[in-house]
Amino acid sequence: MASIKTHQLNFLGAAQEVTGSCHLVETGGKRYLLDCGILQGEEGEDQKFDFDPAAIDAVILSHAHLDHSGRLPRLVRGGFRGSIHCTEGTARLLPILLKDALSLYLRDLDYENLRRERAGHELLRPEYDDLDVERTLDLCEPVNYGVTQAVGPGLKLLFHDAGHILGSAIVELHMGQGDTARTLVFSGDLGNPDTSLMPEPTQLRHADVVVMEGTYGDRNHRSFDDTIVEFEQVLAQAAADGGNILIPAFAIGRTQELLFQLGLMYHQGKLNGWRVYLDSPMGGAVTEVYDQMCHDWHARDRALMSEYRSRTLSEFLPCLTITASVEESIALNRVKSGAIIIAGSGMCTGGRIRHHFKHRLWQKNTHVVFVGFQAQGTLGRILVNGVKKIKLFGQEIMVRAKIHTLGGFSAHAGQQQLLNWAAAFTSNPRFYLVHGEPEALQTLAKALWSQHQIEAVVATRGSGVHF
Repeated sequence: MASIKTHQLNFLGAAQEVTGSCHLVETGGKRYLLDCGILQGEEGEDQKFDFDPAAIDAVILSHAHLDHSGRLPRLVRGGFRGSIHCTEGTARLLPILLKDALSLYLRDLDYENLRRERAGHELLRPEYDDLDVERTLDLCEPVNYGVTQAVGPGLKLLFHDAGHILGSAIVELHMGQGDTARTLVFSGDLGNPDTSLMPEPTQLRHADVVVMEGTYGDRNHRSFDDTIVEFEQVLAQAAADGGNILIPAFAIGRTQELLFQLGLMYHQGKLNGWRVYLDSPMGGAVTEVYDQMCHDWHARDRALMSEYRSRTLSEFLPCLTITASVEESIALNRVKSGAIIIAGSGMCTGGRIRHHFKHRLWQKNTHVVFVGFQAQGTLGRILVNGVKKIKLFGQEIMVRAKIHTLGGFSAHAGQQQLLNWAAAFTSNPRFYLVHGEPEALQTLAKALWSQHQIEAVVATRGSGVHF
């Protein structure tokens, strides 16, 4: 007898693209969203919903990154009043991210309206505001990893550690009963086991349907040990040049990973003569949350911190200064040498790093170190590609600094790590691949079949499946 199919899954975002994570699950007469992320680089119409927000009963959030959470305030503005289920780590990071995103959005909106006013065009109204952000945060219901939580009629939820950033989760949903009982697993973003701080992603065994990310489905990362050796070589070269090091880094995950690795180098005597500056108010706030929740770190790294009697990343890296104010940031321009300046944004699309570029990119003894993926069209990608001249703040700036890229700091699982995670399932589930560019997902699908005889479907936006 054919199995009864009473549950439906629709792919509404991050289908053959790496942003806008959003999937609709319908079961027991209710509608649930897995993630509600922004499409980064898109505006206006592209951020609107393909459904009525008021008709959504609950949101299940894999983690705090904006491409998974950033449209939540718009969802609330549209009438959503249900619960938002997330981990404790996500609940603590979400206020920092959503408030910062709102500030940047309103700043850009003011700039656009100034341009429109001068041109005699109609002004734009904000699509959401601080009240929507506060209402969003009030709807969050945090739960610990491994704790079963009832979400709705016939729907139970468990979060497992995804090892991506603090609070990141693999979502396990149990729905229906008897003949209609099904298990859906959503990977969220799986972490890179070779990096520091976060534990390895939890491996699950049973599911009927698996929705898996494939951001790096077409390649593996460089060895982390090789990456650290290369980082040490950059430090030596910059010291010999009598210069400074600029590191564009994302405030969540990458910044804390860098502080930890620099802490290890400090205790190994490899940072003599260097001062480290975290020039990012958001990065500082996130680092505090990481310190408060160090119980969620990898046990190996907690032990290392204890060995040096350090309770926080700041204690672990004594030569660290966190520059909160604009005045403190400006004062860094007077530092002639020996400074490692970590500042946002990670792809140099905004933030304080652009101001440091203005003052130092033209200096031959400046070293710029990229520790993350640089998307096409971003200033970071342009610099990595070897441009000789850029325009910043209305000025033309020569690029004389030495540009370095370190390939092992990614917080995403590489291809082989994705394959290993998928192969751990013993129940022969149906696989759907999301959160990756088309070529990466197609390559991953072929590798899943050739190595493990797992047949995976590359999800397309707007498509749906019954199970």
